Amino acid sequence: MFNKIIRFTQSKTEYLYENSLFLQNIDKFIFASIIAVFFASTVMSSDIIGFIALITVFLTFVKILTKPEENLTCKTFELWLLAYFMIVVISLAGSTLFHLSLKGFFKTFTYLAFYCSTVQYLKSNKDKIPFIFGAIGLCVSFEAVVGFLQNFAHVEEISTWQDVSHLNPEQVMTRVYGTLKPLNPNLLGGYFVAGIPAVYGLAAYFLNEKNYKRAITALILALVSTITLFLTGCRGSYIGMLVIMTGMFAVSAKYLWNNYKQIYLSLVGGVFALVTFAILLSSSLRARVLSIFAMRQDSSNSFRFNVYQSSFEMFKDNWLLGIGVGNKNFREIYGLYMKTGFDALSAYNIYLEIAVESGIFALIAYLGFLITLIKNSVKFILKSAETKSVIFVSAALISICAVSIHGLVDTVFFRPQIQFIFWTMAAVISSLLSDKQVYQG
Repeated sequence: MFNKIIRFTQSKTEYLYENSLFLQNIDKFIFASIIAVFFASTVMSSDIIGFIALITVFLTFVKILTKPEENLTCKTFELWLLAYFMIVVISLAGSTLFHLSLKGFFKTFTYLAFYCSTVQYLKSNKDKIPFIFGAIGLCVSFEAVVGFLQNFAHVEEISTWQDVSHLNPEQVMTRVYGTLKPLNPNLLGGYFVAGIPAVYGLAAYFLNEKNYKRAITALILALVSTITLFLTGCRGSYIGMLVIMTGMFAVSAKYLWNNYKQIYLSLVGGVFALVTFAILLSSSLRARVLSIFAMRQDSSNSFRFNVYQSSFEMFKDNWLLGIGVGNKNFREIYGLYMKTGFDALSAYNIYLEIAVESGIFALIAYLGFLITLIKNSVKFILKSAETKSVIFVSAALISICAVSIHGLVDTVFFRPQIQFIFWTMAAVISSLLSDKQVYQG
């Protein structure tokens, strides 16, 4: 039905399109706005980043209504996403704090509309995927260099970012935070988890293209970014980095296991040995990693456990439609459930957050989207004969999985700097999975 309406409007605007230089070059403006979102994410506020993203959405809307041959298609995992959005709308309508929930809904709409716009753009511009990865890679590398320099400058904490009550002075870590707004090491750690796979993906892409200088440069920047990730002191991002490393080794096994088994095993063993040695060598990093397993002994862990308990109580009382989407809405309702002295901005778990805000069916729909996307991507990676497509789908999938695992212990996922990378990675997968010719058998 939608495509019939689109074809009707395209036929009515055919003359306008054929005589408009702007409309005939609208893809260039869409591409520029997508890239601008990533660059703005490093230094701009959430409102400005969102405004640029809405420009992308508006241009895509104009393109669909005017450009001949444009149409809308929907994959299985996108049907789950559509169901999730519809449930969020219902949750908004039933929210007791409608005006606060409306703000959160507009954010959700912006993210999902940006995803749809990026998918629509990439369907006919797959050759721009390396440039989009390059933009993400440049932004991640910039934050890595800034964070690396902050470590040597021994920047002071802006707020209480770690429990130092059980630490010796030499075990207290200088937690770097980059330039992302608001300044927070957990946000920077989550940003690295989302973006580092793009940098490693670029290194693999340039290696496949036999552009060895760029491949080495990308690999060096990826390693610097990985080091800076550990300097953030974000323990959730440490777990995310483990997912990234596991994912990269799993994908590389497709090409190395049969012919280079010994080299592959030596490389895997060497990397994990190097990481272990680095953790053991640095007392501050070692203390930070071990605090993950301290449970209630660490104040940050204890705080999260209290938030989880209170958030679950919120979910039990609002399990059908939730309280309405948005962190402001969450904070208002959370005050009725929180333990004394344990105020929170979010549930510190993205799945619990979704369940609290939009109900059990929204959580099921989101998990359906995530599981179906991962399943289709893995099938593509295993069967595809096109190395370049495998590289980009693999990097995107690793990013999505790492962010999703990191999201078990934090909700920086909902910050625009991470959201836009996440949905861009999902859009890359969606655009490449439409290539039926790359499947074997």
